[in-house]
Amino acid sequence: MEAPPDNDVLWARSLYFTHRDGSPALGGVSLGVREGEILAVSGPRGSGKTTLLHCLSGLVPAQRGEVWFNSVPVHTMGPMARERLRRDRFGWVDPAPVLVPELNVWENAALPLMLRGTSRRRAKAAALEWLDRLDIGDKARSRPYELTQAERQRVCITRALAPAPSVLFADEPTAPLHRADRAHVLRTLTTAARSHGITVVLATHDPETAALADRTVPLMDGRRVKTVHLPPVTEPEGRGAACSLSV
Repeated sequence: MEAPPDNDVLWARSLYFTHRDGSPALGGVSLGVREGEILAVSGPRGSGKTTLLHCLSGLVPAQRGEVWFNSVPVHTMGPMARERLRRDRFGWVDPAPVLVPELNVWENAALPLMLRGTSRRRAKAAALEWLDRLDIGDKARSRPYELTQAERQRVCITRALAPAPSVLFADEPTAPLHRADRAHVLRTLTTAARSHGITVVLATHDPETAALADRTVPLMDGRRVKTVHLPPVTEPEGRGAACSLSV
């Protein structure tokens, strides 16, 4: 077993994954992510982006291949060890915001810290700091139903960043948002990550989102390609032009 390069915080080799219905999701994907880097995994829907993030984060083990985090082989870990890794070292942002309706905004943002055993006072302080960084501190005592979709997504990003993860995985984090909200949320996420040296692996089919990353890995049909042509992002007010990304 060959260890990954020392300067890669996350490293994968020859990842294969097939869905239960027999359709291939990943067909031998290899990549490395440097510490503090913002990496975009781009490609159209169905290209394997979400499956790749699931395998890299240990949420789902690849059926073949290796995943390393800080030179530790994630692919040899059991389910409990992978769960601890995700809880203690990784953050995750889903495509659509999901918050606990019974909790207010700061309690939702502080929830992962409190589940780790952090005191309520310290967890609240960390949550409030990140809510301010993401321009939603004035909503700290609001309930999720009182927020807009964009505000709820910023709370979810705060929840992922507040525990200071080593790696933040963001799966189409602005997909349900309008263009103006999408740009603002992405700017706040990338600025916050850079200021704290957090590594980000971002899955997106949007070329404007991918352009905010340091580097792009295009996927097509579960494999890395040199160039992928992304379809235009449909907006209510008009049509955009198709774009392509190259590495």
